[in-house]
Amino acid sequence: MVFSSLFFLFAFLPANLLCYFCCKTVKTRNIILLLFSLVFYAFGEPVYVAILVLMALFCWLFSRLIDTSRTPNEKKLWLAAAVAVCIGAIGYFKYIGFAVESFNALIGKDLIPVPQVTLPIGISFYTFQLLTYVIDVYRGDVPSQKSYWKVLLYASLFHQCIAGPIVRYGDIENELTERHENLAEMSQGLTRFASGLAKKAILANGCGAVADTLLLTDAAIGNGALLADNIAAITSRSALALWAGMAFYMLQIYLDFSSYSDMAIGMGLMLGFHYKENFNYPYTAYSVTDFWRRWHMSLSTFFRDYVYIPLGGNRKGKVRQVFNLFAVWGLTGLWHGASWNFVLWGLYFFVLLILEKFIFGKYLEKVKPVGRIYLLVTVFFGWVLFKFTDFTILGTVLKGMFGLNGNPASTYEATSFISGYVFFFIICCVACTPVVKTAKKLLIKFGKTNRPVNITYRVLDIALPLVLILLASISLVGDSYNPFLYFQF
Repeated sequence: MVFSSLFFLFAFLPANLLCYFCCKTVKTRNIILLLFSLVFYAFGEPVYVAILVLMALFCWLFSRLIDTSRTPNEKKLWLAAAVAVCIGAIGYFKYIGFAVESFNALIGKDLIPVPQVTLPIGISFYTFQLLTYVIDVYRGDVPSQKSYWKVLLYASLFHQCIAGPIVRYGDIENELTERHENLAEMSQGLTRFASGLAKKAILANGCGAVADTLLLTDAAIGNGALLADNIAAITSRSALALWAGMAFYMLQIYLDFSSYSDMAIGMGLMLGFHYKENFNYPYTAYSVTDFWRRWHMSLSTFFRDYVYIPLGGNRKGKVRQVFNLFAVWGLTGLWHGASWNFVLWGLYFFVLLILEKFIFGKYLEKVKPVGRIYLLVTVFFGWVLFKFTDFTILGTVLKGMFGLNGNPASTYEATSFISGYVFFFIICCVACTPVVKTAKKLLIKFGKTNRPVNITYRVLDIALPLVLILLASISLVGDSYNPFLYFQF
């Protein structure tokens, strides 16, 4: 089940809200939330919901054992056990096939049969959440939760279990036990949810459809049997089509992922949960360093606080710092998928971050217009590495973008197709900037002294969420193209 489905919008979510607000105590509301969250997960993964339940059970148990341990060594033992279970689960379900394939390729023959393991949806997100919980208990940052059911609720909350943001236990510890909803926050949450839904259903899906037409679908890229056909298709594309296709993909991946976070944050706010922001207009950044402070912030801070700093951060000299960054970005790439192109993508950003840190980062900070152009170009090519999991196709795309496949710079068909989406492209670009947020602030500011402006703002504040939900619903009717890109991670 996805947020941008008609069943979720008009059946699951209303039923959840109705049952939730019919309950009077936090305890009964938590029971309703837990039941709906498990049903939500089981809707797409009826078998693997057991993995989620067991992972939460193990981490709850290990956190309790850490809390009651008498010696530091005992605490370390239970922490190691929790890490082994969480990383072991991700390693098996997400990477076992990739590891076997890589080993067979290294020795030059299929010595070990490649296991066909289905990847449980959201496993990278909820295991990381559970890891942060156990580690924070070990560090003494949060107390261990005595109730297993609250740990399971924390891990399985359907708002953010599937694709983030990665919520730390300490951020919502008190809200699991005591939270207070109010009309102002419920209104803010509804607006946030509606804007995320429209961003997903109208903008992200539209960008994805254009990108797939100009490039290749993810299903085609991942099908090894279609390699020859894929190469032939890319070779025949004009350079303009490849550049435009990747530009639309660059917009899609931001609009798609940030819309999920918008909807998750909005739904949480409706129920009294305050999840931290996950995106802060990353395409307006002036450097790669600044970009990663703004993109998928919950993942970036996870690797900073639980990998980079424990490894020594920047406290043990430049050589060690470079190694620590290498480890973080290798893991960041691998986290996104069991394929070498994701590792390459992570190391690509590692190189850029090192260059900025030691060579030209200060220049980018001083001359931000140049930095913003540099950022967009570098991230653009980063998404090329990210999208194409097959290196042969990746190389063909990169060559084709510069006309090195013998392909034309443009064709009449490509120009005609792309020109029909120019205004849509501009709208999507605006949606990646804080223009709307700034306009809202100006309306509020001038509304304090100007009655017509104040009335306009209040009307928009009430009507806009309903209009956005209506438009999104219309776009979803009969639309078979409705993926969430980050579900695969």
